[in-house]
Amino acid sequence: MDMKRKVHVISGVTGMTGNELARQLVRDGSNLVIGFDNFFASSIDSVADLIEEENFKFFEYDLNDEEQMNQIGSMVKKLGEEGMEIFYVNCAAVVHTEHFYKVENTFATNVVGMKRFLDQAIEVGARAYINCSTSEVYSMQSWNDNGGVRESDYLVLATAEHSQRTSYAVGKLLTEFFMKDAVDKGLIRGCSIRFANVYSNHELYPKHIIPHIIASLKNRGQVELLENSKRNKRSFLHNIDSCRAVLALLNVSEALDGSVYNVATDEEISIVDLVKLIGSKMGIEEPAILFAGYRASDPERRILNTDKIRQRTCWEPVVNLSRGLDMCLGIDKEKK
Repeated sequence: MDMKRKVHVISGVTGMTGNELARQLVRDGSNLVIGFDNFFASSIDSVADLIEEENFKFFEYDLNDEEQMNQIGSMVKKLGEEGMEIFYVNCAAVVHTEHFYKVENTFATNVVGMKRFLDQAIEVGARAYINCSTSEVYSMQSWNDNGGVRESDYLVLATAEHSQRTSYAVGKLLTEFFMKDAVDKGLIRGCSIRFANVYSNHELYPKHIIPHIIASLKNRGQVELLENSKRNKRSFLHNIDSCRAVLALLNVSEALDGSVYNVATDEEISIVDLVKLIGSKMGIEEPAILFAGYRASDPERRILNTDKIRQRTCWEPVVNLSRGLDMCLGIDKEKK
């Protein structure tokens, strides 16, 4: 059995997927985690329980800062020369829908930053690279009645004339091409993961829909939603399960062939019913909902078929929506 110690380098480590991935790896005991973040959409609080851990090294670095990234690369290369196995996971991204419309920002971080991070992984001799992509790439064709959209389905994207929002999806799609190209050339093993809407009890800022609903009900007793929400439905993935997917793929070398994997649950809920469910858990029956504003090119549903990752690994979700919301609300402190 190969007992080499492993070092996992995680960009965006204080974000939703990054912080929980670091937590699961650190708890394993045999892993060193080197993580960095610029706190674009998160804070150090999400990894406060890890800061004092000997096998967790955090740096307040920016993926777009060349000097800082060179420091990370030099550090990791030395660890590799000392015999440690190296794995890279790119969780850094310009997130929150409001930022998808800022094309230059999404391109700089989500595309250029990812490519440089991938190049660094190759340079230091990393065994594998996980590229965190998004289900946003399915754009306006993000559901069907045959078990959900598959990774092999052709994509129908909204154009710039429809909405600048699609810049995020197009950028992430390009990172999948970079990943596949590097694997096909024999430079590294790896894959891309198209996550559904990820949520977390560590998320502090009410930018995504679940923390927005919780914060609104706590602070104002009512929720303001876009007009789109009258008909929109979504499936939600707890970050415990998004991280379990990353680890499951890292443990199956054959799965790291440049492929793309959908990661989601089978639970679908309307946004209106989501407000009602959260309200009921907070003791608020029939919470008040105000509708204002409209977002172009916002798909009504997003249902992902996850047969591929389930067949190629042992992954399946373990946190259903009700339990995940309990964790976000502090009702259920136990985590698997």
